[in-house]
Amino acid sequence: MFSKVLVANRGEIAVRILRALEEMEIAGVAVYSEIDRDALHVKRAAEAYLLGPAPAAESYLNVERILEVCRESGAEAVHPGYGFLAENAAFARACEEAGITFIGPPAGAIDAMGSKTRARELMRDAGVPIVPGTTDPVEDVEAARRLIDDEIGYPVAIKASGGGGGKGFRVALEESELEKAFEGAAREGEKFFSDATVYLERYLPDPRHVEVQVLADRHGNVVHLYERDCSIQRRHQKVIEESPAPEWIVSPELRERIGKIGVEAARAVDYVGAGTVEGLLSSDEGEYFFLEMNTRVQVEHCVTEMTTGIDIVKEGIRAAAGEELSVSQEDISLRGHAIECRINAEDASKNFAPAPGTVGAYKEPTGPGVRVDAALEAGGEVSPMYDPMVAKLIVWDVDREQATRRMLRALNEYQIEGLKTLIPFHKALLATEQWARGETCRDLLEDKDWLKTLAFDAPGPAGDDDEDGEKVEQAYTVEVGGRRFDVKVIGPPLPAGSGGVGAANGGARGGRAAPKRSARTGGGGGVGGDALPSPLQGNVWKVLVEQGQAVEEGQLITIIEAMKMENEITAHKAGTIKELPIQEGGSVGPGDTLAVIADAEAE
Repeated sequence: MFSKVLVANRGEIAVRILRALEEMEIAGVAVYSEIDRDALHVKRAAEAYLLGPAPAAESYLNVERILEVCRESGAEAVHPGYGFLAENAAFARACEEAGITFIGPPAGAIDAMGSKTRARELMRDAGVPIVPGTTDPVEDVEAARRLIDDEIGYPVAIKASGGGGGKGFRVALEESELEKAFEGAAREGEKFFSDATVYLERYLPDPRHVEVQVLADRHGNVVHLYERDCSIQRRHQKVIEESPAPEWIVSPELRERIGKIGVEAARAVDYVGAGTVEGLLSSDEGEYFFLEMNTRVQVEHCVTEMTTGIDIVKEGIRAAAGEELSVSQEDISLRGHAIECRINAEDASKNFAPAPGTVGAYKEPTGPGVRVDAALEAGGEVSPMYDPMVAKLIVWDVDREQATRRMLRALNEYQIEGLKTLIPFHKALLATEQWARGETCRDLLEDKDWLKTLAFDAPGPAGDDDEDGEKVEQAYTVEVGGRRFDVKVIGPPLPAGSGGVGAANGGARGGRAAPKRSARTGGGGGVGGDALPSPLQGNVWKVLVEQGQAVEEGQLITIIEAMKMENEITAHKAGTIKELPIQEGGSVGPGDTLAVIADAEAE
């Protein structure tokens, strides 16, 4: 077994792996970017090394520097977690050449499954059912149009060959949408995976996303840990997962078949470690198709750990060290039901716009059957540079109905102040009849009117004397009718020694200066007048209009990249672009003007 392992990641997965290493009595080494100096995973590790500046390409994707830190620290192995270098075959080979163990599958398996077209070809040859479509890359839009007309038909999914996690995935419901979808998938494939090639699949209407967790060692043992249902998604990215799938969706016979498909897929590429075979379950016909294999530990591995009692991270580490799996297929059984809610720093009411910021008061839920995987703490900074998922809330109970009630209780207990998260969205969705019936809820996630009902409360109106004198925010604990409440008051500072009306236990628990009206941004408000404000902080990826150009309401103006997501910003009105103060590659903040659109009749 290893004596020291470097964790080549950040955030909650880095904390998760460090905890596993500690329990296995293996020294853990953390790495960090300049913006993550005070991050929780850095504080937790006995050793931590700076990689470089905040951009991932200069830090968490810097292979040479990571290998250098391995040599400096004496780490014998690297655990990549998920994201960044987790599915990078070149990194796995570089580790091997440096004499460092890569905790994951062999580079050949990553290569085989990393290319979605190659993976589809392998699975087809292994007898695993695949979604009808191409197994070769499609050169251009015209070639795609011919294939769709002759073989596949609409609707069609256009996918980046190296894509994953919802990146490089576009859908064309009809021929008029094909060019935009093709270009979007290719662009994201190039940006996130350095591979602009795409392929085509028949787009299944409202399918369920059902996947199976597999474990394999170097001794030929391969097992599955049954299925997870990850059908609740926005922008083809998961937000809620559960294990097992609802019993009326996946029968015992289908469960056995899905597990067998997962094992066959892993054997086909000589897999080692923890991995996930993802599939689509047709809602109409009950057909199950191979989608892709993620050659790493998954974000949602936690729900499977809760229902099987198997520590997936530890099993992956043992397999990489050459040990046999600690369990056989006969040892594995399902117990109860688990649900995971991804706590993303996003505003669901603004179509899941990223919402980075500073964490205020922070308190995690506790109690029976509740688990939180997070890297948050009061005063921590959630940067727009990285993924918006900042925590995972996982619960277990004896069945799906009771697990749902436990999740709602835990969501109500979760306190994250100063940061907009998906907690209100999760509470609303889990209370719906659609969730209770086990539907994909795709209609809700695409219903902008429903999402707008989840808007965060706007700041109260300022008084007329807002500019006169200093204002501070002060917190108090008050008791009313035998119950204690935390309240906040914004106003002039209290005289020294004053506890304030109703203050308990010494009065204020802390104060923070409130910004004056002139310092407040309008990022959280609606769009009005000629100015089109940015709804979020990020980088301008593409500008699709020019100054002086006439535009229609709803026309695409710019694409802003924030927290690893592309956000399309459209015109709020018809008119002419009078000002365009943005440029590609530049940065914008919430409330910054992206364009000024004058009414056409004003010309």
